Amino acid sequence: MSENSNSEANNFIRNIIKNDIKNKKNKGLVHTRFPPEPNGYLHIGHAKSICLNFSIAEEYNGKCNLRFDDTNPVAEEEEYVSSIKEDVRWLGFHWQDNLCFASDYFDQMYEYAIKLIKSGDAFVCDLNFDDIKKNRGTLKEPGIDSPFRNRTIDENLDLFNRMRNREFPDGSKTLRAKINMSHSNMNMRDPIIYRIIHKSHHRTKDRWCIYPMYDWAHGLEDSIERITHSLCSLEFEDHRPIYDWFLEKLDVYHPQQIEFARLNLSYTVMSKRLLKKIVDEKYVEGWDDPRMPTISGFRRRGYNPESIRLFMDEIGIAKRNNIMDIAKLESTLRSNLNKKCDRRMAVLDPLKIVITNYPEDKEEFVDAINNPEDSSAGTRKLPFSKYIYIEKDDFLEDPPKNFFRLTVGREVRLKYAYYLTCDAITKDNKGNIIELHCTYDSSTKGGRSSDGRKVKATLHWVSIPHAIQSEVRLYDRLFKVPDPASEKNFISAINEKSLIKLNNCMLEPSLGNTHVGKTLQFERLGYFCRDIASKDKLIFNRTVSLRDSWKKVEKKNN
Repeated sequence: MSENSNSEANNFIRNIIKNDIKNKKNKGLVHTRFPPEPNGYLHIGHAKSICLNFSIAEEYNGKCNLRFDDTNPVAEEEEYVSSIKEDVRWLGFHWQDNLCFASDYFDQMYEYAIKLIKSGDAFVCDLNFDDIKKNRGTLKEPGIDSPFRNRTIDENLDLFNRMRNREFPDGSKTLRAKINMSHSNMNMRDPIIYRIIHKSHHRTKDRWCIYPMYDWAHGLEDSIERITHSLCSLEFEDHRPIYDWFLEKLDVYHPQQIEFARLNLSYTVMSKRLLKKIVDEKYVEGWDDPRMPTISGFRRRGYNPESIRLFMDEIGIAKRNNIMDIAKLESTLRSNLNKKCDRRMAVLDPLKIVITNYPEDKEEFVDAINNPEDSSAGTRKLPFSKYIYIEKDDFLEDPPKNFFRLTVGREVRLKYAYYLTCDAITKDNKGNIIELHCTYDSSTKGGRSSDGRKVKATLHWVSIPHAIQSEVRLYDRLFKVPDPASEKNFISAINEKSLIKLNNCMLEPSLGNTHVGKTLQFERLGYFCRDIASKDKLIFNRTVSLRDSWKKVEKKNN
């Protein structure tokens, strides 16, 4: 970890924990948890919580539970459980034997509910969800007591038992805490503890038809697992009083809840509800679409876990929500990939060159550096021939003043190969340039001239007889505006150019052996990763460009 990262890591949460250890609170132990609900794929915001909870446990020789908050059988699936496990592992964290499920505690939670009823602090309510919401009141007006609030303890115990025994339909009854319908905190106005849902659970199957609400389950899970520091995102700050109230009423072990600012990224949305809409309505190809802010989407796009962890270290932990510029994440990624990634030649929009003075039957190999940032990466042999491809936009027939790449009569360098001069062009009957005729200087092998003459441009290229064809997908930001969630219709802010598919890209032959998920730098073009869909044909995804092109866009718009 860098010096800067260490500084960032000295945040208020760690200060609290250090003080707790110093004062021997919890016997000096540290036990955290990461508690996702398995109702969708994790996004980059969850990565912040994963990194925080697991890293703190590692730093203080503690434990971190991976806990699935599976209290809603309507939305939860085993598929999501598996994907969450994969994401946590991919980020480089391990829960060891500390794998937990809220459903493991359903019996205990039920007994706690019985205890609350017996103390007169909970009642069975016959109001439907709409009426309960309507009677809660507002921030300025108190709520209205349920007409069922004063049921006797015996009546409540009987009804709650009958709820469990499947005597009532969905939504017909709830168990609610009896607190205060005039409380200034809306969460304290007789919140629902249990609701009826006749649906099979992914683990408990049909054993239960009543399921605990989050506010009830959250604190009890923390208590049962003897969590010392319950780290939650800032939206749960208003829920802390109910967290504390339940634990105090039950007189059980009471962890400390600490809130921190969640991670919000520009040019995307972080709400599961909005992400699900994007997926369901097929604006993307699925939860792991490389444009999605999901961890699986970032993984498929070619991000590595180290860059995400470095990013989390760099931004630190705050107490106030804000939107983090995605350019910072991309910058962290570029810096990390630059040191790690091998370089390769790829031409995305090919233009044919015939080197007229190169022998027809000659074939040779030039030495190409794999990674100039890592000498141990060595070199590779790159085939060269009479016929090569360059990028179409590396040639202009009538170039502007500051265009230094190839044009008729100009000499450029072919990287690792030779100096090349364009002599003539060939056009089709529509006037489109389809071929360049060039000559090379055989004395400049390796891209250096013995007479010391300079050229102003170096181009990448691929030998045509050796080239392999590939599809390349140019991914960009999913939305055109920094904060799409604030738009009246966030769908209208989707960037229609967030995916461009190029089907006739030409690559150097070594790229044919690239394994799925490996990220490389295509010289002068950016970082690219072989896609998981790359089976019958090669498909590469652009992970990130070599520089932030959006700065120009934003400057132009301003």
